[in-house]
Amino acid sequence: MNQSSYFWIGLGLTLVTLVFIWSCKDSKTTESTDKDETAKAVDIVKSTLPNWAKNANIYEVNLRQFTPEGTINAFEAHLPRLKEMGVDILWFMPMHPISKKNRKGTLGSYYAVQDYKAINPNYGTLDEFKNLVKKIHSMGMYVLIDWVPNHTGFDNAWTVEHPDWYQKDADGNIIHPKNTDWTDVAALDYNNKEMRKAMIDALEFWVRDMDIDGYRCDVASMVPDDFWAEVAPALHKIKNVFMLAEAEHGPHRNDEHFHMSYGWSFHHLMNSIAKGEKNVSDINAYLKADAEKFNKGFHMHFTSNHDENSWNGTVFERMGEAHKCFAVLAATMDGMLLLYSGQEAPMKKRLAFFEKDQIDWNDYAYADFYKKIFALKKKNKALWNGEFGGKLQQLKVGDGTNVFAFSREKDGDKLIAFFNLSKTEQRINIENDALAGSYNKLFSNQAFKLDKNMELTLAPWEYVVLSNK
Repeated sequence: MNQSSYFWIGLGLTLVTLVFIWSCKDSKTTESTDKDETAKAVDIVKSTLPNWAKNANIYEVNLRQFTPEGTINAFEAHLPRLKEMGVDILWFMPMHPISKKNRKGTLGSYYAVQDYKAINPNYGTLDEFKNLVKKIHSMGMYVLIDWVPNHTGFDNAWTVEHPDWYQKDADGNIIHPKNTDWTDVAALDYNNKEMRKAMIDALEFWVRDMDIDGYRCDVASMVPDDFWAEVAPALHKIKNVFMLAEAEHGPHRNDEHFHMSYGWSFHHLMNSIAKGEKNVSDINAYLKADAEKFNKGFHMHFTSNHDENSWNGTVFERMGEAHKCFAVLAATMDGMLLLYSGQEAPMKKRLAFFEKDQIDWNDYAYADFYKKIFALKKKNKALWNGEFGGKLQQLKVGDGTNVFAFSREKDGDKLIAFFNLSKTEQRINIENDALAGSYNKLFSNQAFKLDKNMELTLAPWEYVVLSNK
């Protein structure tokens, strides 16, 4: 074999070697890219609390009763004042068409869904709602819609097209949820995988096509936990949504399917204290039990919502002279404060649930009260939500039955609060050197110097909130 032959053989081997090396490199690059994409997908599924929710509050919109028209376009006029008051998240009660079959009252329940992918024609159109979402986003606020996963209305198309998606009695008739008086809604069967897929598809629609920012999920504990394990990854792949469960079920938050759950227990406790049936010792028991139940996320605290207002009464009926005291307590506890439509008015009537019953807006007499609460949360990190805020440290004052006091601190921001949860005057001694210092008093914005071994007198239902910010 001559030198020329060796040259060409050598060149050929070199080229083959180079092709092999580049092939391996490309394969490794592809493999690395696949791993990166998988890692990204995992990060999305395990996404944490949206940054905008870390120090947010939430406002529940009862669109039917908000304006004389009860429409999307009429509501838009209220956005500037809500923004001015400091509202961050607007949660809209169910926006879907309401079933007519087995309807309660004239207009029916918001929670009897006729079509999961449509807007109630009494409210407007999908395009109008999409434009409203854009407007809200442009103003630096966010949108949640109410989702009803446990049941549909009796004339939802699913009842005809997919009757096997529902629970039935011994005779094969679709039934309403067991152990309830919800006779206007049909109970879904979560053993059916196809129904689950259709439900998730509808949930994805509102996030993907309408650009909403999350959901308030009705009676979330009546739906199996493993369904929420399917929902969370599906939605977070589209957008880092915020999830609120109408429940106090540990796995919802501990398994990171929801960021926030209802503070029903604390709400009912506040109602009972206002009536003189319970006291501060019961708060201590609640805090201990709650810490054992949840290890992630936080509660939504409130003095009213659509259920409480319509079925159990206004804050004035349930809490009387203590209503502002409990509003401040709900706002300074660990968690997010909810304000229901009309509370800033203040609204002094129960809204009819199945009829048109417009809110009387009066002169927004409580708007400034809530504005100051919201503003303090924005600037004082101690009040931020969940792990982003300061842990509540209870202070031992008085006899432990009438005055609830605590401090919260985060990154140098400090808040101290005293609440007289009784209808009699209380005198307490503050014996805590670490609390001594200069603060601003919420609402009056007056300077307040807290000395060690200081005596403080609190009038019935009086509250003192001190902030170093």
